[in-house]
Amino acid sequence: MLMSALNACRARLKAFIRGRTSVRDDADDILQEVTYQLMKVEQPVENVAAWLFRAARNEMTDRARKKREVPLSGYFTGEDEEGFPEDELAETLFGVPQTPEEEYLKTLLWEELGQALSELSPPQREVFEKTELHGYSIKMLAEETGASEQALLSRKHKAVLFLRTRLRDIYDALTGE
Repeated sequence: MLMSALNACRARLKAFIRGRTSVRDDADDILQEVTYQLMKVEQPVENVAAWLFRAARNEMTDRARKKREVPLSGYFTGEDEEGFPEDELAETLFGVPQTPEEEYLKTLLWEELGQALSELSPPQREVFEKTELHGYSIKMLAEETGASEQALLSRKHKAVLFLRTRLRDIYDALTGE
């Protein structure tokens, strides 16, 4: 019965969520979370559609209140006077080199990144490596380590600020900027 009620209002609920979120993946995540919450409800739900819309609104509010994880590139788009070429840096680190010079630059940058990472405290290094290089979310890492999401976000922020300075210096030196 719950599934038939859910399927009956799924399209409307999805449109409702998408209309109130800016990222399509967030809308899908919210819809999935609300569906999961419905499956866990122990007491009978009289008006499933109303419950779903209320749960979706609450989930969107909860997500808006949480401090969000900022990807590495988000730290480079500040109001720097000359800007930071994070897209070019990411392309150099993770792209396929087209010339021997690009291969050499990529090798140097990875060596410098390794050196800079070794200078971080172990907790900062762990959170940076796992979230930026291994695809962990802050939430997943918090569950794995037992540390709070806020503590992990703080460690990552400090790591990114340090790495940003280090990598900018070496990148500027290598590119002659």
